[in-house]
Amino acid sequence: MSDQTNTQISTNELEARLQKAENIRARDGVVWKDRYERTGTIAETRALADGLPPEALAKGGAKVRVPGRVTALRWLGKLMFGRIYDIDGEIQFSMSREELGEEQYKFMKANVDMGDFIGIEGELYHTTAGELTIKVSRYEILAKALRPLPEKFHGLSDTETRYRQRYLDMIANKESRDAIVGRFQMTRLWREFMWKHGFMEIETPVLQNVASGAAARPFTTHHNALDTDFQLRISPELPLKVAIGAGFDRVFEVAKDFRNEGMDAMHLQEFTMVEWYAAYWDFNDNIKFTWALVQHLIQSLRGTLQIEYQGLRLDFSSYEKLDYTAKMNELFGCNILDFDDAEKLRSQLLSRKMFSRDELEPYVSIPEIVDFVYKKKIRPDLIQPTFMYNYPAYMVPLARRNDEDERRIDMFQLLASGAEMCKGYSELVNPTQQLAAFEEQAKDIAAGAEEAFNPDNDFVRAMEHGFPPISGVGVGVDRLASIIFDQPTLRDTILFPMMK
Repeated sequence: MSDQTNTQISTNELEARLQKAENIRARDGVVWKDRYERTGTIAETRALADGLPPEALAKGGAKVRVPGRVTALRWLGKLMFGRIYDIDGEIQFSMSREELGEEQYKFMKANVDMGDFIGIEGELYHTTAGELTIKVSRYEILAKALRPLPEKFHGLSDTETRYRQRYLDMIANKESRDAIVGRFQMTRLWREFMWKHGFMEIETPVLQNVASGAAARPFTTHHNALDTDFQLRISPELPLKVAIGAGFDRVFEVAKDFRNEGMDAMHLQEFTMVEWYAAYWDFNDNIKFTWALVQHLIQSLRGTLQIEYQGLRLDFSSYEKLDYTAKMNELFGCNILDFDDAEKLRSQLLSRKMFSRDELEPYVSIPEIVDFVYKKKIRPDLIQPTFMYNYPAYMVPLARRNDEDERRIDMFQLLASGAEMCKGYSELVNPTQQLAAFEEQAKDIAAGAEEAFNPDNDFVRAMEHGFPPISGVGVGVDRLASIIFDQPTLRDTILFPMMK
């Protein structure tokens, strides 16, 4: 079918619907109504029916007024069946010419289309097939849809349409709807869990003079009133820790972060993180808290700790532990903590013949080389929930050095199905070490490292005024949601994903 034919059909459909809108205006005076008094949503209506004894429904004792979008219409002469939809699901309704009257019945048939919003008033009953249905005694046309729902409505599968017109995907695909609604329920449960355990939700700036707190390239924007450039935050970590220094005991934020880097199934430039920080905790306290939180979310949302994710069975009833540095030493054939020269470390890795020089050439610093090996040789094989710990200090300049060996940091990550679910550590609160760590990062940036921590002198100054012991964690909301709700990409858990 040519594009011209498609356009013609669309134009004809639009003209037909506009004419129907005029018919509605001529009868009702208004096509797009201002309100509708309802007895409940579709979910509340179903719950009402569940609470009634069968004899009450048989007698037609439950009268309801329910609005929704029309998603099915089937005319059978003097009788019709249809369905209306809202975000909670659908419910069937029936109309008969005898009960509605000839005029009302014909007007409905002639002027209501799939996608229109209507309000229906009537009694609840079960059909002979056992389906809950509203027997309509009166209806009201609430809004006319000028564009039809997709032709293949029950099974919208075109990826471009699903993401660009997410509202159609929500209507057409129950799996997509369940994932999105579940993700927002997860955020509510998350907040409740944090407040229950003494954490206060606070807000930190999105526009920052220096975007720091992670190894990532930031977005830059211009502030016209101040005539200066700002960066969109890549993490709320630094201001959250300053809040702890100000006297807050435990804080968290559900934060929109922005990182100007590659996009794939598990990475987006705009994403949501929950970060939290607790005074007087170390990383071991946060491992326990993080695991309790993850188990609480999965159990609450899925009803079990054994879940399916993209064909894999993940068991969140327990976790494994893996020493990051020990595993790296095994792969490199040496102690990676002994190196302070990137070229020497690269040569050592080349001698192991795991990678070619061309593969390693883009990575100019020791942290970049080590992280490349981790992402290629370790992370993909971590399927069951695993806490990885004991990292080199040069990997994260904001983490506290280990008391027994300052070349290591008290940091952990939780991984499952080869994906990083969170990162946490005992925080560095020694301003002298923090300044030195930032200076090392500045050298990496000067050498060409695009994803290094940006130094923040204001943060160091705040630390010089004194920070208590702190431990913090950051969890990617989109990624955790994709695992919990078995979605193949992060976009599938986002209501309005970014598109080119």
